[in-house]
Formats: sequence, C-alpha cells, structure tokens
Amino acid sequence: MEYRIIRSRRKTIAIQVKNGEVVVRAPLFTADRTIRKFVDGHAEWIGKALEKSRKLAGERERAIETDGVITHDEIRALAKKAVSVIPERVAHFASILGVTYGRITIRMQRSKWGSCSAKGNLNFNCLLMLAPPEVLDGVVVHELCHRLEMNHSERFYRHVLSVLPDYYERRKWLKNNGDLLMARAFAGEDNA
Repeated sequence: MEYRIIRSRRKTIAIQVKNGEVVVRAPLFTADRTIRKFVDGHAEWIGKALEKSRKLAGERERAIETDGVITHDEIRALAKKAVSVIPERVAHFASILGVTYGRITIRMQRSKWGSCSAKGNLNFNCLLMLAPPEVLDGVVVHELCHRLEMNHSERFYRHVLSVLPDYYERRKWLKNNGDLLMARAFAGEDNA
C-alpha cells in the first residue's frame, strides 16, 4: 500500500485518507518500520476509507454532470439571497434561545457551513441557500447554541435538541448532500 508521510512535532501517528490518497502524519523521529507497522495494523480501516473516498469521488462527478457547476454569478446570487434570509432566521432563533450575537457574515467556504467566534460573530456559507430551509435552520441553531456552550458537549446538544428535536435528521441531510454541493461550487476552480 502506498502512502505519503508527513513528519512534524506531533506526538502520535495518525492516518488520513483524502481524495484517494493515504497520508500518514508522524512525529519527527519516528522510524520508518514503526510507521509501516502502524499502517499495516490499520490496513482494514484504510481499505474501507479508500473505498469510501472513491465512491464519494464518483458521486461528486455525477453531481457535477447532473446538476452542473455552480457558477460565480450563481454564487453571488446565493450570497445576496443569504444576506436577506439568514439574519432573519438568526434573529428568530436567538430570541427563542435567549442569546445575543455579534456580526453576521456570509461567505463561500470550502468546508464549513457555519461558525461562531468567541465574540459571538456568526459566519454562514452561502451554499446553505441550496439546502432545504429546515437544514439552514439546523445550522443557525447549532451556531447560536455556541453562544451558550463553546464546545460540542452533551450539554451543547441538549440546547440544540430543545429547539430542534429532529436536529440529527437535519444534520444528516448535510452529511449526505453537503459535500456534493461543495464539489459543484468548487469544480470550476479545480480546473482553472
């Protein structure tokens, strides 16, 4: 099995499978045989992860062929729509949760759907405008609950579920479809 090694000041060995490539991250002075033994011990997991990565790559290609690349003009239109829709949803759920927030920013992000800074500033991905409204609300509530808990503890999720009892179903939609939206949005950049 082929893999690339990245050595750094980390303390443990880790394996990452991304875009069909196996990357092993290891402490600076870890012997090659130690790394090989670690990789061999995780061969089954690596095989499954590579298969999943190949399957996802195929799904991305099909999504782009079927639904097309999201153009820069479409992204601008989504961002404009998000600027009018998302603050309204944030205000609605902030009042339910009894929280305050700072600035709301709409961005085109490669991997995040939303974030909440320690100062209470909220960021949202404009691609959320392509998701069902209940999925958007799930991301909004998730980020607003960080105003109560800046972590993903059991207590954090109790806050989320108190507002959206079906939160995990909403999150599942993003897990199943979000990567395909990202692929369509960034497909043009990969070829540029």
